Amino acid sequence: MERSWKPNVTVAAVVERGGRFLLVEEETVDGLRFNQPAGHLERGESLVEAVVRETLEETAHGFVPNALVGIYQWPRPDGEITYLRFAFCGEAGMCDPARKLDDGIVRAVWMSFDEISACRARHRSPLVLQCIEDFVAGRRYGLELLRHYRE
Repeated sequence: MERSWKPNVTVAAVVERGGRFLLVEEETVDGLRFNQPAGHLERGESLVEAVVRETLEETAHGFVPNALVGIYQWPRPDGEITYLRFAFCGEAGMCDPARKLDDGIVRAVWMSFDEISACRARHRSPLVLQCIEDFVAGRRYGLELLRHYRE
């Protein structure tokens, strides 16, 4: 009997300030990699709640999403996992330097588009650059597109 398949639902924050984007440098099985503040949707959370939580946990910045940049389906090359990523853009608040970052996060860093593009070999996935390219291209979808029902 084949086990049931389901994608891993993740959220990501695309935050731009003064021409620089907020990324995290994180420990992975492939070494240090760059990613947007991102993570998995947890039971009972809305997608918006998840991206706010993940951004705070990984960067120590509050986050107020104002649009959806895109929805991305990416099967890892090994075929083991498929990610379904909801990428949001919005505004980051001030950093709380006293806040401890999530395990595995080395640092939060602001990088220019050129810097991000130049280090694509160190991206966690091809979605990192794709989300930023879509943001730069002006892709924005209203949050009213999303509906979260709680019983």
